[in-house]
Amino acid sequence: MTTPDFNLLIALDAVLAEGSVAGAAKRLRLSPSAMSRALARLRETMGDPLLVRAGRGLVPTPRALELREKVSQLVQDAEAVLRPAETRNLKQLIRTFTLRTSEGFVENFGADLIARVGEEAPGVRLCFLQKPDKESTSLRDGTVDLETGAVDDTTSPELRTRVLFRDSFMGVVRMGHSLSQGEISSSAYASGRHIVVSRRGLAKGAIDEALSSLGLEREIVTIVGGFSTALALARASDLIASVPERHTGNLRNGMHSFPLPIPVPDFTVSMLWHPRMDADPVHRWLRGCVLDVCAAIR
Repeated sequence: MTTPDFNLLIALDAVLAEGSVAGAAKRLRLSPSAMSRALARLRETMGDPLLVRAGRGLVPTPRALELREKVSQLVQDAEAVLRPAETRNLKQLIRTFTLRTSEGFVENFGADLIARVGEEAPGVRLCFLQKPDKESTSLRDGTVDLETGAVDDTTSPELRTRVLFRDSFMGVVRMGHSLSQGEISSSAYASGRHIVVSRRGLAKGAIDEALSSLGLEREIVTIVGGFSTALALARASDLIASVPERHTGNLRNGMHSFPLPIPVPDFTVSMLWHPRMDADPVHRWLRGCVLDVCAAIR
């Protein structure tokens, strides 16, 4: 079956609306001869003359009259589909966004993000999920709208990303801990008893590599899956937690924080989304909210 030339719908709409070749040509900014060729193709395709001579003018056939409103609506619908999406009225928007975030993001940024979204779009609900891995399937299939985390070699190249902030590790102990007073040396830090945070249960990481380069090794007492758990343990014991500064700002209230006395690289936290959501105006608005909230909290 031959695929129809849908461009003929535009020509047909112009011919039926104007009732003349000259008028249709002017409407479509075509030459009269080009419009005449288009009308000839329409007549051949549809098996109907569409416009017939009546004195000095042309009149539509019954078939043309029957199609006029229908064709006009089809063209309008097609133009609406191809037109860039318009920003919706956020006050009337009813929608749930699912965000998969790394540990600590909700605790530190969630309240301000919920307040910002609620003020601008009271019908929008945020659903936060924990991020146990970097698998991008949930972004691809649409079950998750937005993610936060570090971008590295394992991140799917098809995803869109935008940097939110840079973060760095710092040490945290309870008030009254021996490390809560005075300057802390690398050897004093290493000699303490430590909590390691690892989603995969790994006992060694960048901090241990930095210590090893100085000929030092720390005693790892326990391994936990998240920053909030590590800080809760450190708050109730003499253990040392080493956590990202900006991810844990609210969680460290009432505790003593100190810069690590060893050279551990900073890392970048980004938001990630699937490219099919790139042009969606409401999704773009949500990304702007996340970006603004992260920039405001230091």
